[in-house]
Amino acid sequence: MWDKKFENTIRRHLPYLEAGDELRPDVSLRELGLDSMGTVDLLASLEETYGVEFIHDFLNSETFSTAETLWDAISKLGAPAV
Repeated sequence: MWDKKFENTIRRHLPYLEAGDELRPDVSLRELGLDSMGTVDLLASLEETYGVEFIHDFLNSETFSTAETLWDAISKLGAPAV
């Protein structure tokens, strides 16, 4: 599972996720309001937060489909393990 920093960062980019709602690993981020501009903003936020750079292989809709797939990508890019 991801760390609190990840959840706080991603929540800021999900307008349909209420403050008290659980961020489930398998729910579509698009269903939670993540659009193309939000994806770009989220990408920049995650790169800054974790000091990583998303390489070409991770710049696709699959990476940003769910919180789980996004956290997997962050982990593979060298974010500290939880």
